[in-house]
Amino acid sequence: MKQALDDQSLNTLFREARSYNRWAAEPVSDKTLHELYEVLKFGPTATNSSPARFLFVKGAEAKAKLSACVSPGNVVKVQQAPVTAIIAMDEKFYEKIPALFPHRPAAADSFKEPTLARTTMIRNATLQGAYLILAARALGLDCGPMSGFDNAKVDSTFFADTSFKSNFICALGTGTDEMLFPRGPRLSFDEACKII
Repeated sequence: MKQALDDQSLNTLFREARSYNRWAAEPVSDKTLHELYEVLKFGPTATNSSPARFLFVKGAEAKAKLSACVSPGNVVKVQQAPVTAIIAMDEKFYEKIPALFPHRPAAADSFKEPTLARTTMIRNATLQGAYLILAARALGLDCGPMSGFDNAKVDSTFFADTSFKSNFICALGTGTDEMLFPRGPRLSFDEACKII
């Protein structure tokens, strides 16, 4: 077995990590966002399909547009956060498979079946969104994932005339204790797991 991460690393990624609602006025550089993608892109996806697409909303005009798409409880999160990532999914992700899976480029053909393509897209883009959260935490960023927004409005605002569809959004930056709720309970091993 490979060496396990130490407790501090596990605390950073999981045990002490939180979902933040308010943000310090500390910027997130474009360099950090590039580094974030360069880490998260190595997470596994089916047939290396990599269907997620990431739009990092930083500018004032873009933030205003995104704020108009989110539920009232998420407006301040989007306005305050230095960056909010829109984790999207490319409905034509299979077009990139010949380059991403070069030892079997014909694998792209199997994803032209709509049901398989949609299932693969949603599952693997969601995985990549989770990799974004873990990579961000590993790089010292706090995260505030959100699902309270109008997908159709986000898609028409940011992805018109593309094959991209929004999945979820995630604020990135340095979180504050304001409106940081107590950690919710988690299911025990026996409630959530079984070994057979």
